[in-house]
Amino acid sequence: MADQIEIKDLLVRAILGINDDERENRQDVVINLTLETDTRPAGRSDEIRDAVNYRTIAKRVIDLAEQSRYFLVERLAEEIARACLADERVQRVRVSVEKPSALRFARSVGVTIVRDRSDV
Repeated sequence: MADQIEIKDLLVRAILGINDDERENRQDVVINLTLETDTRPAGRSDEIRDAVNYRTIAKRVIDLAEQSRYFLVERLAEEIARACLADERVQRVRVSVEKPSALRFARSVGVTIVRDRSDV
């Protein structure tokens, strides 16, 4: 098993959904990422150049989500996975995207996908 970097509960505001109000009004979207990578080089050197820069990845994901106009949560998750795998050190990514306001009587509704280098 590879080492993991976790980004938890990244909250963004996005246009996401199929209903008219979802196409007009931004809504909360919660994103969780698990990036599989080899952290040994960074652990030995203590240099950012040897690490997956999770701040850069988080910024890329925030920008992607906030600029998106996707209809489906599945599409947003897929695009987020591609953005994470753009860093060649990320071997595999687990992406969860949740819409807290999507379903009455439920805390949230979402999807979780896992993608690796062979998927891009």
